[in-house]
Amino acid sequence: MNSTKTSVIQEVAPNYWGQACTELMKQDRIMKKIIPKFGSGFLITRGDAFTTLARAIVGQQISVASAQAIWNRLLVVVKKKVSPKSILSLPIEDLRGVGLSSRKVEYIRDLADHFDAGRLHADQWKNMDDESVIRELSSIRGIGRWTAEMFLIFNMVRPDILPLDDVGLIRGISLNYFSGEPVTRHEAREVAANWAPWRTVATWYMWRSIDPIPVEY
Repeated sequence: MNSTKTSVIQEVAPNYWGQACTELMKQDRIMKKIIPKFGSGFLITRGDAFTTLARAIVGQQISVASAQAIWNRLLVVVKKKVSPKSILSLPIEDLRGVGLSSRKVEYIRDLADHFDAGRLHADQWKNMDDESVIRELSSIRGIGRWTAEMFLIFNMVRPDILPLDDVGLIRGISLNYFSGEPVTRHEAREVAANWAPWRTVATWYMWRSIDPIPVEY
């Protein structure tokens, strides 16, 4: 996987999407209501591993709108080509200037260094199971399970990822299944058991139910 190429946006639905939607609507009464509302939408992916992970770091613990604004400013300073080399060549002050915290600057530079030095097995990830990819990605500073799961969803398009640390997913489950009441991880996991093996798709629809504009990574 060449991380230095400009990211490619995949605007074709994942090959399992139609089957997943059909089965989710059969298996789950809430999905039967939600999926038709956003029936023409689907998960949009990017082919560039570095871009996906960098966007996920930018988006940690801030709103989608704030993350997009920071990313847009970053595109300007790197002249619209985000790559390991372009990030490493930027002065730290420039990265801070787009709105990144000092910690996120450290994280995104460490990520760039991992890719630039070839310390990751990106070309092998497609043949690795979900947990193995998560373990390798979690060795990079600033990338925990949530960020790794976003990568599995938005870059590798794995069909059965359940990011229980994702605020949007938990909020969607709360609003749609518990009338807005607080939801524990255990309760969320129980709801999602009905979604397998399409938990990625169900998660995407939970996100859409609270924000009709799809997030990109």
